[in-house]
Amino acid sequence: MKKINIPLDVPNSKIKEFEKNYQLSTNNSENMFLIAGDQKIEHLNDDFWGINISPEDASPEHLFKITKASKGGILATNLGLIAKYGKKYKDIPYIVKINAKTNIGPNDEKDSSQVLWDVDDIVKFKKDSKLKITGIGYTIYLGHKHEGQMLRAAAQAIFKAHQNGLIFVLWMYPRGKGINENDIHTIAGGAGVASSLGADFVKVKYPYHLKNRLEAAEKYKEVIQAAGETKIICVGGSQRKEEDIIDFLKLQIKTGTNGIAIGRNMHQRNLKDSKVLADKIKNVLFKSKK
Repeated sequence: MKKINIPLDVPNSKIKEFEKNYQLSTNNSENMFLIAGDQKIEHLNDDFWGINISPEDASPEHLFKITKASKGGILATNLGLIAKYGKKYKDIPYIVKINAKTNIGPNDEKDSSQVLWDVDDIVKFKKDSKLKITGIGYTIYLGHKHEGQMLRAAAQAIFKAHQNGLIFVLWMYPRGKGINENDIHTIAGGAGVASSLGADFVKVKYPYHLKNRLEAAEKYKEVIQAAGETKIICVGGSQRKEEDIIDFLKLQIKTGTNGIAIGRNMHQRNLKDSKVLADKIKNVLFKSKK
């Protein structure tokens, strides 16, 4: 593993803690295998019950089971679920998502800028529970009418997280009237915002819809460059075949990204099939990073 770039807002007394959390978050590599469980709030039960969804996904514990079975993944979810299930899953690392909104009603009426749990709450919970909480996550919707509040809340949370030796992952989605959220140039702008706020990783969209995959990957380098020292994690996107997921991941890593954030494509499978997919993802992310 290459030497970790320690942000200057991490105090000297917390550098070792930051390094430890970074290594736990990336399976001692440069890449993150993020299993997204924040959809329990974001998408309600739409992603966990229905056609082509494993019955195992009806239980929130499925998220913890597949993260444990992945042996290298990190679960990003809300503190309430971690508090409920963490006692049984002390051996897996966690990113705590501190803001959220549901998918009920018009998005432009929702203010998800306010944090549900402050960083201080997470630090206390980590100390009390002894769980492997390595970092904090927060979503920003660029172009939203509450963008300013989101930027401030994220900036303050990133600084406080670093002060406590925690890493920070931003979910960065340009969204709003007249905004093409799949446009590479727009995605790159969001990556630059994440870097400016000091995020360690940023979860952004990838142009899966473009027919020429090689050309899309080449254009996507604008996003990598805009992010600078902030590492790019690509969203997994809508449900797709296993081989398609791996082919895209290989191309993304070759382009210069540093991980995948996979939700539906992982948890909608049963435990056995999700483990098979996890093994293939690990082979791409970690085989040459030790």
